[in-house]
Amino acid sequence: MSVDPVAIARALLRCPSVTPNEGGALGFLERTLQAAGFTVHRIRFREPGTEEVENLYARVGTSAPLLVFAGHTDVVPPGDENAWSHPPFAGESDGHALYGRGAVDMKGGIACAVAAVLDYLAAHEPRGSISFLISGDEEGVAVNGMPKLLQWAAARGERFDHCILGEPSCQNELGDTIKIGRRGSLNGQLIVTGKQGHVAYPQRADNPIRGLVKLIAALHDEPLDQGTAQFAPSHLEFTSIDVGNKTVNLIPGEARARFNIRFNDRHTRDSLKTLIEQRAKSAAEGRIRFALQWEPSNADVFVTEPGPFTELVADAVQSVTGRRPRLSTAGGTSDARFITKYCPVVEFGLVGQTMHAVDEHVPIADLQALTAIYHKIIERYFTASLA
Repeated sequence: MSVDPVAIARALLRCPSVTPNEGGALGFLERTLQAAGFTVHRIRFREPGTEEVENLYARVGTSAPLLVFAGHTDVVPPGDENAWSHPPFAGESDGHALYGRGAVDMKGGIACAVAAVLDYLAAHEPRGSISFLISGDEEGVAVNGMPKLLQWAAARGERFDHCILGEPSCQNELGDTIKIGRRGSLNGQLIVTGKQGHVAYPQRADNPIRGLVKLIAALHDEPLDQGTAQFAPSHLEFTSIDVGNKTVNLIPGEARARFNIRFNDRHTRDSLKTLIEQRAKSAAEGRIRFALQWEPSNADVFVTEPGPFTELVADAVQSVTGRRPRLSTAGGTSDARFITKYCPVVEFGLVGQTMHAVDEHVPIADLQALTAIYHKIIERYFTASLA
Protein backbone atom coordinates (compact mmCIF):
# COMPACT_ATOMS: atom_id res chain seq x y z
CA MET A 1 0.00 0.00 0.00
CA SER A 2 1.42 3.36 -0.99
CA VAL A 3 -1.09 5.35 1.09
CA ASP A 4 -0.54 4.93 4.82
CA PRO A 5 -3.81 4.42 6.78
CA VAL A 6 -1.96 4.93 10.07
CA ALA A 7 -0.94 8.46 9.09
CA ILE A 8 -4.52 9.28 8.10
CA ALA A 9 -5.90 7.78 11.30
CA ARG A 10 -3.38 9.69 13.39
CA ALA A 11 -4.36 12.97 11.75
CA LEU A 12 -8.06 12.30 12.41
CA LEU A 13 -7.43 11.29 16.03
CA ARG A 14 -5.72 14.61 16.65
CA CYS A 15 -8.99 16.39 15.85
CA PRO A 16 -11.12 16.81 19.05
CA SER A 17 -14.41 16.17 17.24
CA VAL A 18 -16.65 15.39 20.21
CA THR A 19 -20.29 15.47 19.06
CA PRO A 20 -21.37 17.83 17.53
CA ASN A 21 -18.03 19.63 17.05
CA GLU A 22 -16.27 19.12 13.73
CA GLY A 23 -12.91 19.60 15.44
CA GLY A 24 -10.95 19.81 12.18
CA ALA A 25 -11.67 16.23 11.08
CA LEU A 26 -13.86 17.15 8.12
CA GLY A 27 -11.41 19.83 7.10
CA PHE A 28 -8.65 17.24 6.96
CA LEU A 29 -10.80 14.87 4.89
CA GLU A 30 -11.80 17.70 2.55
CA ARG A 31 -8.18 18.58 1.79
CA THR A 32 -7.16 14.95 1.41
CA LEU A 33 -9.99 14.00 -0.93
CA GLN A 34 -9.85 17.17 -3.01
CA ALA A 35 -6.17 16.51 -3.65
CA ALA A 36 -7.16 13.11 -5.05
CA GLY A 37 -9.69 14.59 -7.47
CA PHE A 38 -12.90 14.33 -5.44
CA THR A 39 -15.59 16.97 -5.55
CA VAL A 40 -16.22 17.73 -1.90
CA HIS A 41 -19.18 19.36 -0.18
CA ARG A 42 -19.38 20.33 3.49
CA ILE A 43 -22.98 20.77 4.52
CA ARG A 44 -24.45 22.08 7.76
CA PHE A 45 -27.89 21.20 9.09
CA ARG A 46 -29.78 22.36 12.13
CA GLU A 47 -33.23 21.40 13.30
CA PRO A 48 -34.98 23.90 15.62
CA GLY A 49 -33.95 23.25 19.19
CA THR A 50 -30.83 21.31 18.21
CA GLU A 51 -27.17 22.13 17.68
CA GLU A 52 -25.81 22.68 14.18
CA VAL A 53 -23.94 19.73 12.70
CA GLU A 54 -21.46 19.76 9.84
CA ASN A 55 -21.22 16.81 7.44
CA LEU A 56 -19.26 15.91 4.33
CA TYR A 57 -20.08 14.39 0.96
CA ALA A 58 -17.40 13.66 -1.63
CA ARG A 59 -17.55 11.94 -5.01
CA VAL A 60 -15.19 11.01 -7.79
CA GLY A 61 -16.60 9.84 -11.12
CA THR A 62 -19.92 10.54 -12.80
CA SER A 63 -21.19 7.17 -13.97
CA ALA A 64 -22.84 4.19 -12.31
CA PRO A 65 -22.40 2.06 -10.33
CA LEU A 66 -21.76 4.27 -7.32
CA LEU A 67 -20.02 2.57 -4.38
CA VAL A 68 -20.30 4.49 -1.12
CA PHE A 69 -18.08 4.40 1.95
CA ALA A 70 -19.90 5.85 4.95
CA GLY A 71 -18.99 6.76 8.50
CA HIS A 72 -18.87 9.45 11.15
CA THR A 73 -16.03 11.57 12.48
CA ASP A 74 -17.75 12.64 15.69
CA VAL A 75 -16.75 10.80 18.86
CA VAL A 76 -17.99 10.41 22.42
CA PRO A 77 -16.26 12.44 25.16
CA PRO A 78 -13.01 10.93 26.49
CA GLY A 79 -14.06 11.17 30.15
CA ASP A 80 -11.23 11.63 32.64
CA GLU A 81 -8.26 12.35 30.42
CA ASN A 82 -5.88 11.65 33.30
CA ALA A 83 -7.05 8.04 33.25
CA TRP A 84 -5.66 7.55 29.74
CA SER A 85 -2.15 6.16 29.28
CA HIS A 86 -1.93 8.21 26.06
CA PRO A 87 -3.75 11.54 25.59
CA PRO A 88 -7.10 10.89 23.88
CA PHE A 89 -6.51 13.44 21.12
CA ALA A 90 -2.79 12.99 20.46
CA GLY A 91 -2.86 10.02 18.09
CA GLU A 92 0.09 8.41 19.83
CA SER A 93 1.41 4.92 19.14
CA ASP A 94 3.31 2.47 21.31
CA GLY A 95 4.66 0.75 18.20
CA HIS A 96 1.92 -1.89 18.27
CA ALA A 97 -1.30 0.10 18.50
CA LEU A 98 -2.62 3.59 17.81
CA TYR A 99 -4.38 5.25 20.75
CA GLY A 100 -7.09 7.89 20.82
CA ARG A 101 -10.79 8.57 21.09
CA GLY A 102 -12.27 7.29 17.86
CA ALA A 103 -9.42 4.89 17.03
CA VAL A 104 -11.99 2.12 16.72
CA ASP A 105 -15.28 4.02 16.57
CA MET A 106 -14.73 5.05 13.91
CA LYS A 107 -11.91 7.24 12.66
CA GLY A 108 -9.76 4.17 12.14
CA GLY A 109 -12.32 2.71 9.75
CA ILE A 110 -12.60 5.98 7.83
CA ALA A 111 -8.81 6.18 7.55
CA CYS A 112 -8.67 2.69 6.07
CA ALA A 113 -11.42 3.47 3.55
CA VAL A 114 -9.72 6.70 2.46
CA ALA A 115 -6.33 4.98 2.15
CA ALA A 116 -7.81 2.10 0.14
CA VAL A 117 -9.71 4.40 -2.22
CA LEU A 118 -6.74 6.71 -2.83
CA ASP A 119 -4.46 3.73 -3.42
CA TYR A 120 -6.95 2.25 -5.88
CA LEU A 121 -7.46 5.53 -7.76
CA ALA A 122 -3.73 5.98 -8.16
CA ALA A 123 -3.62 2.87 -10.32
CA HIS A 124 -7.14 2.47 -11.74
CA GLU A 125 -9.91 4.35 -13.46
CA PRO A 126 -13.04 2.90 -11.81
CA ARG A 127 -15.85 1.70 -14.08
CA GLY A 128 -18.23 3.82 -12.08
CA SER A 129 -17.98 6.21 -9.13
CA ILE A 130 -16.90 6.23 -5.48
CA SER A 131 -18.23 8.52 -2.79
CA PHE A 132 -17.89 9.22 0.91
CA LEU A 133 -20.82 9.99 3.23
CA ILE A 134 -19.46 11.32 6.52
CA SER A 135 -21.82 12.45 9.26
CA GLY A 136 -21.13 14.56 12.32
CA ASP A 137 -23.63 13.52 14.99
CA GLU A 138 -23.90 9.72 14.93
CA GLU A 139 -22.83 9.57 18.58
CA GLY A 140 -25.52 12.10 19.46
CA VAL A 141 -29.16 12.39 18.48
CA ALA A 142 -28.44 11.60 14.79
CA VAL A 143 -30.88 14.23 13.55
CA ASN A 144 -28.68 16.70 11.68
CA GLY A 145 -26.21 14.15 10.37
CA MET A 146 -26.78 11.13 8.14
CA PRO A 147 -30.58 11.47 7.71
CA LYS A 148 -30.26 15.03 6.44
CA LEU A 149 -27.11 14.27 4.43
CA LEU A 150 -28.86 11.45 2.59
CA GLN A 151 -31.86 13.63 1.84
CA TRP A 152 -29.56 16.38 0.57
CA ALA A 153 -27.70 13.95 -1.70
CA ALA A 154 -30.90 12.42 -3.06
CA ALA A 155 -32.27 15.88 -3.87
CA ARG A 156 -29.12 16.50 -5.93
CA GLY A 157 -29.76 13.35 -7.94
CA GLU A 158 -27.20 11.09 -6.27
CA ARG A 159 -28.17 7.44 -6.68
CA PHE A 160 -26.24 5.02 -4.52
CA ASP A 161 -25.88 1.40 -5.57
CA HIS A 162 -24.14 -0.18 -2.55
CA CYS A 163 -22.62 1.05 0.69
CA ILE A 164 -19.91 -0.09 3.10
CA LEU A 165 -20.30 1.45 6.57
CA GLY A 166 -17.02 1.22 8.46
CA GLU A 167 -18.43 0.80 11.97
CA PRO A 168 -16.47 -1.57 14.25
CA SER A 169 -18.36 -4.74 13.33
CA CYS A 170 -15.88 -7.40 14.42
CA GLN A 171 -16.16 -9.05 17.83
CA ASN A 172 -12.82 -10.68 18.66
CA GLU A 173 -10.67 -10.75 15.53
CA LEU A 174 -10.62 -8.65 12.40
CA GLY A 175 -12.78 -10.39 9.85
CA ASP A 176 -14.98 -12.46 12.14
CA THR A 177 -18.23 -10.52 11.59
CA ILE A 178 -20.07 -8.56 8.92
CA LYS A 179 -23.25 -6.84 10.05
CA ILE A 180 -26.05 -7.04 7.50
CA GLY A 181 -28.81 -5.51 9.60
CA ARG A 182 -29.80 -4.09 12.95
CA ARG A 183 -32.69 -4.55 15.30
CA GLY A 184 -35.21 -1.80 15.77
CA SER A 185 -35.32 0.19 18.99
CA LEU A 186 -38.46 1.48 20.70
CA ASN A 187 -38.64 3.45 23.97
CA GLY A 188 -41.70 3.72 26.14
CA GLN A 189 -42.96 4.58 29.59
CA LEU A 190 -45.55 2.69 31.64
CA ILE A 191 -47.55 4.93 33.99
CA VAL A 192 -49.84 3.58 36.70
CA THR A 193 -52.19 5.95 38.54
CA GLY A 194 -53.32 5.25 42.10
CA LYS A 195 -54.51 7.34 45.03
CA GLN A 196 -52.17 9.08 47.41
CA GLY A 197 -52.53 8.45 51.12
CA HIS A 198 -50.90 7.83 54.50
CA VAL A 199 -49.07 4.51 54.86
CA ALA A 200 -50.81 3.92 58.21
CA TYR A 201 -54.20 3.90 56.44
CA PRO A 202 -53.67 1.90 53.22
CA GLN A 203 -57.41 1.27 52.97
CA ARG A 204 -57.82 4.97 52.17
CA ALA A 205 -55.28 4.88 49.32
CA ASP A 206 -54.53 2.93 46.19
CA ASN A 207 -50.83 2.14 45.89
CA PRO A 208 -49.83 2.35 42.20
CA ILE A 209 -46.59 0.48 42.86
CA ARG A 210 -48.55 -2.74 43.30
CA GLY A 211 -50.13 -2.32 39.88
CA LEU A 212 -46.85 -1.28 38.28
CA VAL A 213 -45.09 -4.40 39.60
CA LYS A 214 -47.88 -6.61 38.26
CA LEU A 215 -47.77 -5.05 34.81
CA ILE A 216 -43.97 -5.20 34.68
CA ALA A 217 -44.12 -8.90 35.50
CA ALA A 218 -46.79 -9.51 32.88
CA LEU A 219 -44.81 -7.77 30.15
CA HIS A 220 -41.75 -9.82 31.05
CA ASP A 221 -43.48 -13.18 31.40
CA GLU A 222 -44.22 -13.97 27.77
CA PRO A 223 -41.54 -13.69 25.06
CA LEU A 224 -42.24 -11.22 22.28
CA ASP A 225 -41.25 -13.81 19.68
CA GLN A 226 -38.87 -16.71 19.10
CA GLY A 227 -36.56 -14.93 16.67
CA THR A 228 -36.40 -15.07 12.87
CA ALA A 229 -34.03 -16.35 10.20
CA GLN A 230 -31.75 -13.31 10.47
CA PHE A 231 -32.49 -12.04 13.97
CA ALA A 232 -32.40 -13.14 17.59
CA PRO A 233 -35.63 -12.93 19.64
CA SER A 234 -36.92 -9.45 20.43
CA HIS A 235 -36.67 -8.41 24.07
CA LEU A 236 -38.09 -5.78 26.40
CA GLU A 237 -36.01 -4.39 29.27
CA PHE A 238 -37.20 -2.03 31.98
CA THR A 239 -34.51 0.55 32.69
CA SER A 240 -35.90 2.72 35.50
CA ILE A 241 -38.72 2.93 38.04
CA ASP A 242 -39.73 6.21 39.62
CA VAL A 243 -42.48 7.34 42.00
CA GLY A 244 -41.09 10.75 42.87
CA ASN A 245 -41.51 9.99 46.56
CA LYS A 246 -39.19 11.75 49.00
CA THR A 247 -40.73 10.41 52.21
CA VAL A 248 -41.39 6.95 53.65
CA ASN A 249 -44.84 7.53 55.15
CA LEU A 250 -46.63 8.50 51.95
CA ILE A 251 -48.26 6.17 49.48
CA PRO A 252 -47.60 7.81 46.09
CA GLY A 253 -50.31 8.68 43.64
CA GLU A 254 -48.40 7.63 40.54
CA ALA A 255 -45.62 5.23 39.55
CA ARG A 256 -43.68 5.19 36.30
CA ALA A 257 -41.31 2.76 34.62
CA ARG A 258 -39.26 3.35 31.47
CA PHE A 259 -38.37 0.56 29.09
CA ASN A 260 -36.67 -0.18 25.81
CA ILE A 261 -37.51 -2.86 23.25
CA ARG A 262 -34.97 -4.16 20.75
CA PHE A 263 -37.05 -5.86 18.10
CA ASN A 264 -36.57 -7.99 15.02
CA ASP A 265 -38.24 -8.14 11.62
CA ARG A 266 -41.37 -9.82 12.93
CA HIS A 267 -42.50 -6.42 14.16
CA THR A 268 -42.89 -2.81 13.15
CA ARG A 269 -42.96 -0.03 15.71
CA ASP A 270 -46.74 0.29 15.33
CA SER A 271 -47.43 -3.43 15.61
CA LEU A 272 -45.18 -3.64 18.66
CA LYS A 273 -46.99 -0.79 20.37
CA THR A 274 -50.30 -2.55 19.77
CA LEU A 275 -48.95 -5.82 21.18
CA ILE A 276 -47.61 -4.20 24.38
CA GLU A 277 -50.80 -2.24 24.92
CA GLN A 278 -52.89 -5.42 24.52
CA ARG A 279 -50.76 -7.37 26.98
CA ALA A 280 -50.83 -4.58 29.56
CA LYS A 281 -54.60 -4.23 29.21
CA SER A 282 -55.07 -7.97 29.69
CA ALA A 283 -52.89 -8.00 32.83
CA ALA A 284 -54.64 -4.93 34.27
CA GLU A 285 -58.01 -6.76 34.16
CA GLY A 286 -59.78 -3.44 34.36
CA ARG A 287 -58.55 -2.86 37.92
CA ILE A 288 -55.26 -1.08 37.26
CA ARG A 289 -55.37 2.40 35.82
CA PHE A 290 -52.44 2.69 33.44
CA ALA A 291 -51.21 4.50 30.36
CA LEU A 292 -48.39 3.90 27.93
CA GLN A 293 -46.38 6.79 26.53
CA TRP A 294 -44.20 6.15 23.49
CA GLU A 295 -41.09 8.21 22.90
CA PRO A 296 -40.04 9.35 19.42
CA SER A 297 -37.81 6.80 17.74
CA ASN A 298 -36.04 6.59 14.40
CA ALA A 299 -34.53 3.11 14.70
CA ASP A 300 -36.48 0.72 12.51
CA VAL A 301 -35.39 -2.85 12.00
CA PHE A 302 -33.68 -3.58 8.69
CA VAL A 303 -31.69 -6.31 6.96
CA THR A 304 -29.66 -6.50 3.78
CA GLU A 305 -30.49 -9.94 2.47
CA PRO A 306 -27.47 -12.17 1.81
CA GLY A 307 -26.58 -12.22 -1.87
CA PRO A 308 -23.89 -11.21 -4.38
CA PHE A 309 -22.91 -8.03 -2.50
CA THR A 310 -22.54 -9.66 0.91
CA GLU A 311 -20.65 -12.53 -0.75
CA LEU A 312 -18.28 -10.09 -2.45
CA VAL A 313 -17.48 -8.44 0.89
CA ALA A 314 -17.11 -11.79 2.68
CA ASP A 315 -14.80 -13.10 -0.05
CA ALA A 316 -12.58 -10.02 0.25
CA VAL A 317 -12.41 -10.44 4.03
CA GLN A 318 -11.50 -14.10 3.74
CA SER A 319 -8.84 -13.46 1.11
CA VAL A 320 -6.98 -11.13 3.51
CA THR A 321 -7.65 -12.65 6.94
CA GLY A 322 -8.11 -16.30 6.06
CA ARG A 323 -11.36 -16.45 8.02
CA ARG A 324 -14.91 -16.51 6.73
CA PRO A 325 -16.95 -13.81 8.50
CA ARG A 326 -20.34 -14.64 9.95
CA LEU A 327 -23.29 -12.46 8.98
CA SER A 328 -24.82 -10.79 12.02
CA THR A 329 -27.67 -8.47 12.94
CA ALA A 330 -26.69 -8.05 16.61
CA GLY A 331 -25.73 -4.84 18.39
CA GLY A 332 -27.13 -1.37 18.80
CA THR A 333 -28.10 1.24 16.24
CA SER A 334 -25.92 2.91 13.61
CA ASP A 335 -26.22 5.19 10.59
CA ALA A 336 -26.97 2.08 8.53
CA ARG A 337 -30.61 2.40 9.61
CA PHE A 338 -30.82 5.53 7.48
CA ILE A 339 -28.65 4.36 4.58
CA THR A 340 -30.71 1.20 4.05
CA LYS A 341 -33.56 3.35 2.73
CA TYR A 342 -31.37 4.39 -0.19
CA CYS A 343 -29.29 1.32 -1.07
CA PRO A 344 -28.10 -2.05 0.27
CA VAL A 345 -25.62 -1.51 3.11
CA VAL A 346 -23.31 -3.75 5.09
CA GLU A 347 -21.19 -2.82 8.08
CA PHE A 348 -17.62 -4.00 8.18
CA GLY A 349 -14.87 -2.41 10.21
CA LEU A 350 -12.46 -2.93 13.07
CA VAL A 351 -12.75 -4.97 16.27
CA GLY A 352 -14.98 -3.06 18.67
CA GLN A 353 -13.67 -4.20 22.05
CA THR A 354 -12.21 -0.83 23.14
CA MET A 355 -14.75 1.53 21.57
CA HIS A 356 -15.99 4.22 23.98
CA ALA A 357 -13.48 2.99 26.59
CA VAL A 358 -10.52 4.67 28.28
CA ASP A 359 -7.41 3.99 26.20
CA GLU A 360 -9.42 3.22 23.07
CA HIS A 361 -6.90 1.84 20.59
CA VAL A 362 -6.48 -0.16 17.40
CA PRO A 363 -3.63 -2.50 16.43
CA ILE A 364 -1.62 -1.04 13.57
CA ALA A 365 -1.74 -4.44 11.87
CA ASP A 366 -5.54 -4.25 11.85
CA LEU A 367 -5.49 -0.85 10.16
CA GLN A 368 -3.26 -2.23 7.45
CA ALA A 369 -5.35 -5.39 7.02
CA LEU A 370 -8.66 -3.48 6.88
CA THR A 371 -7.21 -1.20 4.22
CA ALA A 372 -6.24 -4.26 2.18
CA ILE A 373 -9.76 -5.66 2.57
CA TYR A 374 -11.38 -2.42 1.42
CA HIS A 375 -8.99 -2.31 -1.53
CA LYS A 376 -10.05 -5.81 -2.60
CA ILE A 377 -13.72 -4.90 -2.21
CA ILE A 378 -13.24 -1.93 -4.54
CA GLU A 379 -11.31 -3.98 -7.10
CA ARG A 380 -13.90 -6.74 -7.16
CA TYR A 381 -16.87 -4.39 -7.09
CA PHE A 382 -15.88 -2.63 -10.30
CA THR A 383 -15.29 -5.93 -12.11
CA ALA A 384 -18.57 -7.49 -10.92
CA SER A 385 -22.10 -6.86 -12.17
CA LEU A 386 -24.00 -6.05 -8.99
CA ALA A 387 -25.84 -2.85 -9.84
